[in-house]
Amino acid sequence: MDTKKSKEFPKGLNEKIVREISKIKKEPKWMLDFRLDSFEKFQNIKNPSWGPNLNDLDFQNIRYYATGGEKANTWDEIPTDIKKTFEKLGISKKEQKLLAGISTQYESEVIYSQIKEKWDSLGIIFETTEFALKKYPEIFKEYFSKLVPNSDNKYAALNSAVWSGGTFIYVPKGLKLTMPVQTYFRINTQNMGQFERTLIIADEGSEIHYIEGCTAPQYMTNSLHSAVVEVFVKKDAKVRYSTMQNWSKNVYNLVTKRAIVDKNGSMEWVDCNIGSKVTMKYPATILKGDNSKGAFLSLGLADKKQIIDSGSKMIHLGKNTKSIINSKTLSKQDGFSIYRGDCTIANEAKNSQSVISCEGLILDKKAKSYSYPTNKIGNKTSTIEHEAKISKVSQNQLKYIQSRGLSEQEASHLIISGFVKPITEDLPMEYSVEIDRILNMFVEK
Repeated sequence: MDTKKSKEFPKGLNEKIVREISKIKKEPKWMLDFRLDSFEKFQNIKNPSWGPNLNDLDFQNIRYYATGGEKANTWDEIPTDIKKTFEKLGISKKEQKLLAGISTQYESEVIYSQIKEKWDSLGIIFETTEFALKKYPEIFKEYFSKLVPNSDNKYAALNSAVWSGGTFIYVPKGLKLTMPVQTYFRINTQNMGQFERTLIIADEGSEIHYIEGCTAPQYMTNSLHSAVVEVFVKKDAKVRYSTMQNWSKNVYNLVTKRAIVDKNGSMEWVDCNIGSKVTMKYPATILKGDNSKGAFLSLGLADKKQIIDSGSKMIHLGKNTKSIINSKTLSKQDGFSIYRGDCTIANEAKNSQSVISCEGLILDKKAKSYSYPTNKIGNKTSTIEHEAKISKVSQNQLKYIQSRGLSEQEASHLIISGFVKPITEDLPMEYSVEIDRILNMFVEK
């Protein structure tokens, strides 16, 4: 791997930095213009007036671009420190068994990807977003920034100005992928920002399960992860998007994710937020087509000095649409967990249904858990069922389980595992195992 071409920008953000990123990537003029317009919008849009306080985030103390070198094409070319991270997550084993594909983003650039050769013959496109911009300009421009415009919010504007890497996937009509597509993101530089851009298009009758994993080592100062995800689910298509986020406690995780679903299509988000200093993330699903379906399954762990502010938006536009939101949070010490949801059934979305359940489990006296749902129905033939519950670990349950020979820690872990099971049982085995280990550590502290 050629490390001589490594590049790391100085801290801070200005128009010169934006132009330099575009120049390095040799982008077309329309993308440079888009970045500059986004930078202007970022400067003018204020931080949200609700939710966690983001005043400690210093945009001039962050690096907006860094790369470890050239893209690697084989496992042997991967740096040793990254290999060790992969091995901890089991990724190297997956590669050896030739699972559907893994793409890895280290800092701002994708450095490693391994894809089955047969994908090309099937018509599947699985590329870095910046490579897709050049190789597939027409389809890229048709969908890029159409669901999440650069005026959507401050951090979508920031991402639009400085985005690097990310994943571009197109699944052709009728093709059903039986193995998940996986991507792994890592921040490894102090005060680094990561701004990947993911764009998925599932054509008519296709199916795909996309999994992203995120980690970062611990530093004393703040880092920023601000991604944008756009998913287009065509007629009769099905997409599952799973996230395993385990950033360290110095990372601000401020993400915008949105999907639009055509007739008879299905979109499912499986969202696990384990780490970060502050998380603000509310994956949205627009059920545009008749008989379309949306689901959101979420798990959040708020440990000491952590704020997990997450939830989902379900927008029903088509007739006979259905959605499910199932959110579970765990809080301990002074951890702060929040469910913030929005379900809207429009006037034209006749005979639509939504079922919402948000549960918070508090492990001690210092922890906090809140629920802020917003539900709107625009017609009389539709229904929204909503249940919210915040509770503490039952001492009676603990004593009963301990009476069967388990320690207090083992009993707590058993109760918590049962609480999160509806979420973890929908994840691949290796991710369920990782969450179980993290839960055990969560109880130990």
